[in-house]
Amino acid sequence: MHTLGEAKLLRIFIGEKDRCEGKPLYEHIVLRAREEGLAGATVLRGIEGFGASSLLHTARLLRLSEDLPLVIEIADKEERIQPFIEQLHEIFEQAGCGGLATMEKVDVVVYRPG
Repeated sequence: MHTLGEAKLLRIFIGEKDRCEGKPLYEHIVLRAREEGLAGATVLRGIEGFGASSLLHTARLLRLSEDLPLVIEIADKEERIQPFIEQLHEIFEQAGCGGLATMEKVDVVVYRPG
């Protein structure tokens, strides 16, 4: 176990149907984070949720949604996350859709074999 110390966790909440430049918005965001050299990104697919519209999106069998909620998590040092948040604003404007981002302080611990 190796403790790297304090970092920031950026969570971006979007819908599965959101698109940017012809590809899924989540893919666009993850690729941009990678291009910017951020430590890593993970996309999580929710089974149910609602946003500002209060429209319920669910994966329940009788009400299968094609627009499930997604959360993209990116953890890195604050000085690397802050510039990416500015780019995120541009990405949302370009995509013409809404979303929500939160940021919180986290302590990073890395587990490596050996």
